[in-house]
Amino acid sequence: MSEGPPNIPEAARIKTVASLKRHLQTAIELEHSTIPPYLCALYSIKDGDNLPSSQIVRSVAVEEMLHMILAANVLNAIGGEPSINHPRFIPEYPTYLPHSDRSFKVGLEKFSKATVNTFLKIEMPAEPKSPPEPNRYHTIGQFYEAIEDALKRLSRDKDIFTGERDRQITPESYYGGGGGVLAVHDLDSALQALGEIVGQGEGVSRTIFDGDHRIFGEKVEYAHYFRYNEIHEGRYYTKRDTPKGGPTGKPLPVAWDNVYNMRPNPKMKDYPRGSERWEKSYEFNRTYMALLNDLHRAFNGQPKRLLTSVVTMYEVKYQAVELMRIPVNEEGMTAGPSFEYVPPDR
Repeated sequence: MSEGPPNIPEAARIKTVASLKRHLQTAIELEHSTIPPYLCALYSIKDGDNLPSSQIVRSVAVEEMLHMILAANVLNAIGGEPSINHPRFIPEYPTYLPHSDRSFKVGLEKFSKATVNTFLKIEMPAEPKSPPEPNRYHTIGQFYEAIEDALKRLSRDKDIFTGERDRQITPESYYGGGGGVLAVHDLDSALQALGEIVGQGEGVSRTIFDGDHRIFGEKVEYAHYFRYNEIHEGRYYTKRDTPKGGPTGKPLPVAWDNVYNMRPNPKMKDYPRGSERWEKSYEFNRTYMALLNDLHRAFNGQPKRLLTSVVTMYEVKYQAVELMRIPVNEEGMTAGPSFEYVPPDR
């Protein structure tokens, strides 16, 4: 990740293992906070339409789940305990990215050019020589640079990788594509995991590529920012393109209007309690919470629960699309998934 000694003020450094654990918990929350917006955009695309765009958004969402796993593996490796099924873990959309400089908000919205523009802000590559920033980062890469800096410094004088190895999510327990899970047990593997997260998001070595072909021998793929820019510009990148030059390949057709007209940032409170829309929204959130509970258990000593969560992920999709087919006003807008916390019992 880092291309030289980190230019970070001493006052802004992560100085203790306890603080590092808190920042890695924030990393898990950060990665999760992008998934509901990406899924809303994806599920709002009607079946059979915008296939290239839906494939791009789906691939990025899957990799964000991978990033959650990698961040959890690093946290577990230093003796932390990931916590993802409590009310404070779940953002109330629209929201700022956790610990960011609050320069923009992220909402739950249908697939549109404006929505993709927000996704570009999320995945924006850091400018050259941007300082690591643990608390008010402008780009996600700056945040992870600060965590990398802390891992290196705090492990110089003692072994901080004291976590139980059986808490690691390994490839045997992982269901997804787009890169691979890395078990973390020392500094090198921790840095490799963080490099995978940042590389997939903003590219490696100031290129448009995500680096997976180097690490895992996969086919060459573009980083998230550049995949979303293909949709935004309506044109594919080629292997000869550069970050500054933009995509120069064949056109990527986008039908912006072929989507469910989901009302932005839906909430259960928008509907009368007990109404069909409220009940379906409630059941969606129950399913969503069941998914988070599975992931929580997977990250805390039951890694095989990750495999059992796959069925729940499909339920999340089906219930989200069902909501998007329900009209809510005379302007033709529909309901949508709200991704809200609901308690285990009604």
